Order: sequence, then C-alpha cells, then structure tokens
Amino acid sequence: MSLPDYQLELLAPARDADIGIEAVNHGADAVYIGGPGFGARSSADNSLSDIARLVRHAHRFNSRIFVTLNTILRDEELEPARKLAWQLHDAGVDALIIQDMGLLELDLPPIQLHASTQTDIRTPEKARFLQDVGLSQIVLARELTLEQIAAIRAVTDPARCTLEFFVHGALCVAYSGQCYISHAHTGRSANRGECSQACRLPYQVVDAKGRFVAHDKHVLSMKDNNQSANLAALVDAGVRSFKIEGRYKDMGYVKNITAHYRTLLDELIEAREGSDAPLARASSGRTTFTFTPDPDQNFNREFTDYFVQGRQMDIGAFDSPKNPGQPIGYVTQVGPNWVELELTDRSMALHNGDGLCYYDLQKELVGMAINRAEAVNAAKGRWRVFPKDTVAGLKDLRKGLEVNRNRDVDWVRVLDKKSSDRRIGVWAALSATSDGMALSYTDEDGCVGEVQTDLPPEPAKDSAAADASNRAQIGKLGATIFEAIDADVAGASGLFVPASVLNALRRGAIEALETSRAQAWQRLERATSVQPPVPYPEDTLSYLGNVYNTSAHNFYARHGVRVIDAAFEANEELGEVSLMITKHCVRFSLSLCPKQAKGVVGVQGQVRAEPLQLINGKEKLTLRFDCKPCEMHVVGKMKTSVLNQARKDLAAAADGVPLTFHRTRPTDAFGH
Repeated sequence: MSLPDYQLELLAPARDADIGIEAVNHGADAVYIGGPGFGARSSADNSLSDIARLVRHAHRFNSRIFVTLNTILRDEELEPARKLAWQLHDAGVDALIIQDMGLLELDLPPIQLHASTQTDIRTPEKARFLQDVGLSQIVLARELTLEQIAAIRAVTDPARCTLEFFVHGALCVAYSGQCYISHAHTGRSANRGECSQACRLPYQVVDAKGRFVAHDKHVLSMKDNNQSANLAALVDAGVRSFKIEGRYKDMGYVKNITAHYRTLLDELIEAREGSDAPLARASSGRTTFTFTPDPDQNFNREFTDYFVQGRQMDIGAFDSPKNPGQPIGYVTQVGPNWVELELTDRSMALHNGDGLCYYDLQKELVGMAINRAEAVNAAKGRWRVFPKDTVAGLKDLRKGLEVNRNRDVDWVRVLDKKSSDRRIGVWAALSATSDGMALSYTDEDGCVGEVQTDLPPEPAKDSAAADASNRAQIGKLGATIFEAIDADVAGASGLFVPASVLNALRRGAIEALETSRAQAWQRLERATSVQPPVPYPEDTLSYLGNVYNTSAHNFYARHGVRVIDAAFEANEELGEVSLMITKHCVRFSLSLCPKQAKGVVGVQGQVRAEPLQLINGKEKLTLRFDCKPCEMHVVGKMKTSVLNQARKDLAAAADGVPLTFHRTRPTDAFGH
C-alpha cells in the first residue's frame, strides 16, 4: 500500500532529530534521516532515542519518518542490519530506505521498504521490478525527463508504488550507485557512505592528441538541482513525493528550502481545487512562516533543472564548486584595509559578518568576509567594508570588479529564531448537558477530543456578551498545535461559564484530542512481493549491480539472474573499467559534441567523439562517449595501494572469506 494518488508528499532531509523536527514544523509531510548505521552518509548517524523523539513529533501532524539503511552490506553486516531494522520499527519509524536487495532475503519487520536513489532507477522495467518485489516507494534517477517519468508511471501501479523525485539540492554527476572513483582512488566507497567527491575537483581536460581542451575546470561538478518551475509538470508525469537533498545540510537550509517547496506545493494544491483531479497534502495542518522563503539565500552552486525538460547546455558549475552567491554591486575603490562598493540595489544594507566573494582573473572564486561594514552614502548605495583578511592578500581585487554576497547575516539570524507555526484546524463546540457542560474539538482528520464537567449551567445576565466570551475562550489554542476554524456555542447559548472552568475544559479536551490522534495513527502496510518471483529485467549482472553479499546474490538468482559479478568493492575488477557512468557529457558542455556539429566541417575536419583525458595531479581518468544512449563513461582502474590495503584488511578479518560469484553462465544437467 502506498500514498493515495491524490496526495502530494514533501520529503525533507534531516542531519539530526532537531533539524527533522524543524522540517516538520516548516511543512514537511515526511522526513528522511540516518539511523545508528548503514546509511549512505557516514557522518550523519543518529541514535534510536533521537529517532523515536522525532517520530513522536512527526506523527502528531501525520508526517512520516523514513530512515536510511541504504549502503551495500558485507555478509557479516546483514544480521546487525536486520536487528537495526527491528529496532527502528519498534521506535515507530514508517519506512526504511534501502539499496541492498540482500535485505529482502532477511526476516525484516512489517515496515515499508523504499528504494534508495542508489538503486539507479532509470527504466520502466527496473521500476516495475522493484515495485513487484515489494518496494512501496521508489526514488527515480535525477537524470530522467518528464516523458521518461511518465513512461515509468504507465507501467507501475499508483496504489502499490509511489514515485519519488529529487526536486532540490546538490546533484551527483553520476547515475546514483554507479560511481566507483572514490573507492578506486581512496578505498572509500560511495556505496558505503564514504564518497570522497572527486567530482568536485578541478581537472585539466586533454584531447586524444594531447592538446588542452580545458584548464583547471571542475568539469564533473554540477550546478544544484531546482525544480521549482516544474512541480506541476512533475505531478502530471506521476511524481507524488518531492524530495529535497541535504542530509549534511544545516538547520537554516532545511527550514528555508522546506518552506519554499511547502509554499509552492500548497499553491499547486489550491490551484487544482474543484478540478477533475484535486490534490491534497499528505499530512495534517497548515504552516505559516516569519520569513519569505528564498533558495538563493542558502549555499548553492547556481541552479539547473537538469534533464527534466531535456538536455541542457548549462548544467555544470565548471568554474567553482563553491557558492558564488548573488551579484550585489561593484568595487569603486580599494584602500589599504578597506574596499568601497556601490550596490546595485540602493535599498540593500551590508552587515558585519556578511560574506562577499568575486571571481579572480583565473575564474576562481575568492572569499571576502566582512569584519565591519559602514555606509558611506546609503542613499546612493555606497558602502565601505573592512575585510577580515588583509586587502593585499585578496587576489586580483580591483576597481570595477563585480562582487557577490553569499552570506547575509540578517537572513541567518531570522532563521536562528522560531520561524514557523504549524497548526491543525479544529472545530470547537460547547454545549449544555443534562448534568453540566461539555466541550469537544473535532480536527480536520476527523479525530475528536471531548470532556465534560458536572458544573450546573447558570443563565447569564447578558446572553450576547456571555456567548462572545465563551466563543473566544474555547478558541484560544495558542499554546497547542491546533487552531480553531470555528467555535460553536449554540448548545450553551445564554449560559454563563466561569473562565477557570472553560480553561480546564479546553486543556482536557485538547489533551483528549492529542490522545485520539495518537490512537488513530496507522503506519502504511509493508507491500508483499509478487509470487512466483518476477524475473529481473536482465539475466546477467556486472559489478555495476553492487552485489556485495550472499543474500543479495541469492535474491538475484531467485529472480532469474544467471551470471552475477561481485560488487566493485569486492576488489575483483583489476583492469580499467567504467568508474563512473553519467548522463552529463563534457564534450556536449564544451560544444564539442558530434551531434551539435553535425554537418559542420571546420579547419580541423569532422568533429568526432574521441576520448578525452582528465588530469588532476597524478590522477588520470579517461572519458569515453557512448553516443547512442548519450552517456559518458569515466574510465580508470583501482589503485594498487587500495587493493593491497583491502587484502590486508581481508586477511586480518576473522571470517575474511571472499565471495565467489559466477563469472560465466552455469550449465544445467543437459549442458545448456
């Protein structure tokens, strides 16, 4: 069972429980967070007690909590992972996000399983398979177009499987789960939560003849994802869960970006009221904010909507993987320990502690933190700033240079405080009973909290004034998570009720309503797999299948896969292989694609998709181009030092027995 198809889920990240609580407070319908282990962000773990605390808060609003259990696992880790799954279930968690199919062979609790981005879901066949083996929610590859998403929705069942899609945050340049550069170069596996982010490094790009194509460019570094303009189209394509990237991000980021998408999704829901296909939030209540959400205020590498609307030229953050901020003005003078600026927006103010930056002559980003800011002529937008670092040390700083701001202290301070209010609507009703008074609250989900008192009713001297006072008193819900949509006192019209009595009734009824909501909460059921087991879309799996334990091997064998190679992390791929597969194409982004130049003949002859080489210090990688599916492969091999260390670790392990997989098709009794 998945979310009802008319509900939209805003899925926010949380580095810790406190950030998760604020994500809920800022409108998240669901939050994903790392548990005590086995999550694909190795330094974002959380205790079971903290997760249980987050669960309790989220469930008050019918928001759900998902925990990442999405690394590939060694054999000796399967049993601890199984025990952790049960502990998370007992803590009230609503779903586990997984990559390793070996978990499906274990005795897991009756908890929903969701497919991690690491499962690399790009095709209708893969999506349908994951649905049929019991995964209730699947996050699609970020590289998909609207048409490809719709094709996946066409072969999956909305009643059984929810489609999830990343709408904001950092972009991994590789197909998720298909990047092995980190393990090959450092022994730290991205599939085990320890990515070294080689994609953010600067590279020399050299062609087949040794000529430089690009110098010190971050050609594997993508801009940040932002699907703000595509939400309606994604809904129409079949997406129902809208995921924000960022389990490493800080509180301010989660507050702001969650509020931004909460606002946009609420507008979309409101716009479709009364239509043939109305939409609704996947959790309870409405959220208001003390600030206007603005994605530009958080760290970003500028924005792209990636491939959703088709291949775009400008998706890379090639000049810098840092946050360039927003342009604010120009340098007018450079003094011995100060810099004068003229701001484009004269209503803008600079503050002590703001962060400024600019591009030097090599197009590298240079930071300039403000120690003190003084208005020279605020009416004309002229400011003098005193940087924390010496002015002489600020490379290529000069008159006429454009300056950006990438940290606004005033904005940070707003988000450091309470910045949202989430309330569940209730209808209050006060009435006289045969032996006293009763007060009830009925919330927007149909839950009811009611209490009574045996205080005999007393006629009021001024009926209208008494009714107004009673109505105001039962509508005072400021210290709770509720707000009164209506307060009905018709059943007690003309009766005087002391404020102390109404206060006690209100507290008791709200407490009863909270209890009623807690009792009404139900986790969505675990999906059952189709029987007999459906076949996997292919009958062979290379190292790209990420099979790292015998349970995963058994899973794929049970689903018809006959040749199963070990995961790259098993250190069996000793020669050159694809260490990264990506939809991003360096040739295309540098205007060297043969399809771009089709029919164009220049002085160098016909443009061909010949390999390129990436060089960073002593590290060298080869770029090969598969033009039919329009993909790029980053090719290299495992370092000898990584392999030697892995062998030492294996020999030192008490149960260090390497897995054995079929390298060729096994023959049956008939020799086939």
